[in-house]
Amino acid sequence: MRPANLALKFLLELGALAGFAYWGSRTGPTAVNVLLGVGAPLAMVVVWSRWAAPRASHRLAGRARIALELSVFALAAIALIAAGAPALAAIFAALVVLNAVLLTVFDQWES
Repeated sequence: MRPANLALKFLLELGALAGFAYWGSRTGPTAVNVLLGVGAPLAMVVVWSRWAAPRASHRLAGRARIALELSVFALAAIALIAAGAPALAAIFAALVVLNAVLLTVFDQWES
């Protein structure tokens, strides 16, 4: 169950990227769509790789990193709602909550 939970976290990270890309591609005129569709997920990659990734050179410690990770996931859910996919956002948010609970129960936040 523990490896499956870490796999779920990785899939949620990919889902957040997809959520930001989807939101960006549905926002504004074509030029804006392209910029946000590429830029929003790219911004997430920069933030995640700098402060949240396990091998990040400036990885935040404990609660600060957990808050950052959950904030990124919350923003991805909000982006999905803004893009007109509230059901997908609800499923994504429910999986994030389940994953966070299991990360706590299994003491996997530092993984």
